[in-house]
Amino acid sequence: LAVGWGSRMDAAWASSPGGCELVQSIMDCTGRWLSSIPGNLRGDTEELFLDDNTIQVLGNASLLLYPQLWHLSLTRNRLELIEPGAFLSSQGLEVLSLTDNLLFTNYSLTAAALSALPALRMLDLTGNQLREDMVSVLVSNISSLESLSLARNIIMRLDSSTFTNLTELLELNLEKNYIFEIDNAFEGLQRLQRLNLAYNYLPCLVGFDLTQLRVLNLSNNVIEWFLTMEIDDLFELEVLDLSHNRLLFFPVLPRQSKLHSLLLQDNRMSFYQRLPNGTSLANVTMQFLIIDGNSTNITTVRLWDELCHSNLSSLRLLDMSQNEVWGLPDDFLAQMPSLTHLKLNQNCLEAFHLSEEDPLAMLTELDLSHNQLVELGVKVGTGDILPRLQLFNLSSNRLQALPPGIFTHTRKITTLDLSYNRVDLCPQPGEAQSLSCVDIRGVETLSHLSLAGCGLQGMGGRPFQGTSLMHLDLSDNRQLLSRDLGWLQDLVLTLQVLSLRNTSLSSTTDFSALSSLVRLDLSGNCLAAFPAWLGALRLRSLDLRDTCLPALPRDLPHQAPLGRSLRELYLSQNPYNCCTLGWWDALQQAQGLHVPDRQEVTCRHGPRALSPGALPQPVLQSCQWQTANMELLYLVLALPTCLTLLVAFVVVFLMLKEKLLKMVKNRCGVSSPY
Repeated sequence: LAVGWGSRMDAAWASSPGGCELVQSIMDCTGRWLSSIPGNLRGDTEELFLDDNTIQVLGNASLLLYPQLWHLSLTRNRLELIEPGAFLSSQGLEVLSLTDNLLFTNYSLTAAALSALPALRMLDLTGNQLREDMVSVLVSNISSLESLSLARNIIMRLDSSTFTNLTELLELNLEKNYIFEIDNAFEGLQRLQRLNLAYNYLPCLVGFDLTQLRVLNLSNNVIEWFLTMEIDDLFELEVLDLSHNRLLFFPVLPRQSKLHSLLLQDNRMSFYQRLPNGTSLANVTMQFLIIDGNSTNITTVRLWDELCHSNLSSLRLLDMSQNEVWGLPDDFLAQMPSLTHLKLNQNCLEAFHLSEEDPLAMLTELDLSHNQLVELGVKVGTGDILPRLQLFNLSSNRLQALPPGIFTHTRKITTLDLSYNRVDLCPQPGEAQSLSCVDIRGVETLSHLSLAGCGLQGMGGRPFQGTSLMHLDLSDNRQLLSRDLGWLQDLVLTLQVLSLRNTSLSSTTDFSALSSLVRLDLSGNCLAAFPAWLGALRLRSLDLRDTCLPALPRDLPHQAPLGRSLRELYLSQNPYNCCTLGWWDALQQAQGLHVPDRQEVTCRHGPRALSPGALPQPVLQSCQWQTANMELLYLVLALPTCLTLLVAFVVVFLMLKEKLLKMVKNRCGVSSPY
């Protein structure tokens, strides 16, 4: 549907007969409740969009007035029939979308209409409740097709009769059907480059031999085995997606291919060359029973050898996350010298070893998070280790330290995630060799560091010396602020984003020295009051969720410089008082300030949680009475005090009256009668 729409944005829409909209030669009649194609549109219309209407039949005379039409879209109608002569006047039609209709009802007549389109390149039959026998009839005589979509139908089985005569087909989409068997269905599609079989019920793929295919999507099936035909031909395959299946073993890939992206996420895959108890299965073979018609073949495969036979020298992305991998075979990564992204997160790895002999010189991203790592082994020599690595994710493991000097050889690292490990930062120069800690001092390229949930109990010395950190996450470290904040001194000039969520922060702990901060997260701490030091920062984003604050300063939008720079403020999950919301009203009037969680902000009035922007009238009246009652209470408390002071003054005056008069007389020298 995207074809031809680019020019729509370059001209103004104009009204046309029938309520449609026209720009140049494109006519849009979407959502007009039309039951037939209008006959009063411009005769030079080249693209016609009739989506979201109620058309049931495309008659022989429907398109007679539009001979220049090359793009027709009838998506989401009630189309049941296209009469055989409907396209006789539209021989130049190249793109036809019939998505979400009811073409299964009269598919044989519709097939006759489609066969009269000699220039048709793109056909979309998605969501028409078509079976495989219907598909073979519908597309058998459209030899010009280059792109065909049959997604969201009820196809269950494909064989050699399904796609006959589609010799020009480049792209085929069969996702979200019920396909469980494929029998030589693609042999005649010699030009096919992109094949999508995602979201079906394929149990295995054995004897894969589509050498011309470039992109194959088999994700979200129930595949347990993927075996390529044992041939030495060069496969053009570049992307293979086997994610979200039930693979038990690493797929047996082509011996020669151009594969650069291999997606194996969310399977049941492991390697059995060496088991955790030390047992070796390197020589164990697997036998596959292949039944083809009346012939039966038994193929014996040594899976570990097959790994070595596959040429993976061009592979750049390997995603093996969410599997059951506890260890990699010997020299497994040695086959992938071009690898730039390696994802092994959410597996069962207990150890991972690196050395300068490993050919991972191109690796820029390594994700080992959510494993059971207790050891990261590094053999350090004179060369660099992972010299191009930029992102290193080790979060949610059981690490307590990293090998000394690992980052002196990783020269381009920018992002390091050590969150939810039991690690400490090396506090003093020279102690990295003796303490169980992580030394990041002097790593000038490091800009993003996460130490959330590491159990940090205060940081001494200068652990960030020589870094240029811009993003620092220290969340979920309850004892982090138990010592002085001297470690801040090396972050003053560069740090822009700081997360102190759930760190037992108090209102008096002062971070105003971090003058470059633009984003600060204080959520999950119990603050007695709004921290005064915040007013000195030029923050653009501030997170105050779940901080026990009963109110905010009414002059917050006007505090300088914070009030002028703040653009984003998170405020939900706090016990605000519904009767003291003057600060909330001030925030609503502040220009340029956005509260993303506005809908979740509530205030308390008795046992009720209410939205501060829509307080019921009884609540407002109750708040007014409370305010009036407080004023009356202050008056009642102040009146007795004033009366008491007045009485005391009178008593004292009467007691001292005679002495005062004598004193005045003595000073003034004037006699007065008594």
